[in-house]
Amino acid sequence: MTISRAYLDHNATSPVRPEVAVAVARALELPGNPSSIHHEGRAAKAALEAARDQVAALIGAGQSRVIFTSGGTEAANAVLSGALIRTGAAAPTRLLMSATEHACVGAGHRFAPGSVEIVPVHPSGLIDLAALKQALERARDESVLVSVHAANNETGVVQPLAEIVALAKAHGRALVHSDAVQAVGKIPLDFAGLGLDALTLSGHKFAAPKGTGAIVLAEGVALDRAFIRGGGQESRQRCGTENLPGLVGLGEAARIARVHLAGIDADLRNGTEAALRRIAPDAVVFGSGAPRLPNTLCFAVPGLDAATALMALDLAGIALSSGSACSSGKVARSTVLAAMGVSPALTAGALRVSFGWNSAESDRSRFLTAFERLVGTLYQRRGQAA
Repeated sequence: MTISRAYLDHNATSPVRPEVAVAVARALELPGNPSSIHHEGRAAKAALEAARDQVAALIGAGQSRVIFTSGGTEAANAVLSGALIRTGAAAPTRLLMSATEHACVGAGHRFAPGSVEIVPVHPSGLIDLAALKQALERARDESVLVSVHAANNETGVVQPLAEIVALAKAHGRALVHSDAVQAVGKIPLDFAGLGLDALTLSGHKFAAPKGTGAIVLAEGVALDRAFIRGGGQESRQRCGTENLPGLVGLGEAARIARVHLAGIDADLRNGTEAALRRIAPDAVVFGSGAPRLPNTLCFAVPGLDAATALMALDLAGIALSSGSACSSGKVARSTVLAAMGVSPALTAGALRVSFGWNSAESDRSRFLTAFERLVGTLYQRRGQAA
């Protein structure tokens, strides 16, 4: 007998939509290699390029500027390898990144330690634009790469990309990359309109298959060397036979996300947050003073340990997380919350609820019922200790 569960961890992975699964199954039946010139190869190539069109349309980019990868980490590693250049200009020699970047940026770049500067964030989680401006001024004689995520995976805080790009343009020799893994498919993004030089995304965050992603490059910007060398696929930037079924699924997920993007609202998140504050008046909601993704709620209740809470909620049939899912299953102190100035004691209790395409009011109610029991036990123990 299958026991129903409430899945509230879409920022870790959003389950594949049924329509996407159907598209993947159909693509599995295509026998050809997209690089082959015969009929079967051309059919596979057509499916691949249709997926590229769908991804480009979702984020407002040119179709020819989308390079498929195995996911967001590979994509970010490639962009931050030092190979990103503007035509006719030197490659960046200095990296400026926000203090709340995902590990694929913070640990995935290839810049020398002395060439990297961490730009602080405010307690709200928003980047300190004045500090970024000062960092750019200090690097006025260098070529610079600025990397700031579009939205944080733990808190959902949405960064002011337009202002960041404006500061970089004023510098004159700066390129801007955004890790948009958490933002794509959840909020509108206009790659060309924002003036970004590079954007990276991952399919499994918006209901596409795991192991799919992309790099998006602006006109006049390129990677000056292939990051996976071989037969010349993906405009000779990412060689190797493409994961056609997965990428067809990525394209279908992008198509669906574009259709539904305008209809995404924060009702479930806001209702949960309001109920949470009633259940636990001393709860702290991280990033509540900043723009946030409509699906994300990150909070802590003083004295409630995250590991204990996650196990109790899992036993109650509820899946959520304590933050990034990229910590190999362990509950460790969040570097994001630390950068926001949150105390270690409060960070130890951080929990993240993230809704998605198949979330329902019943999921929210189930979570709140179980959470109220947890908090009731915590408050009872406090009373006994007092």
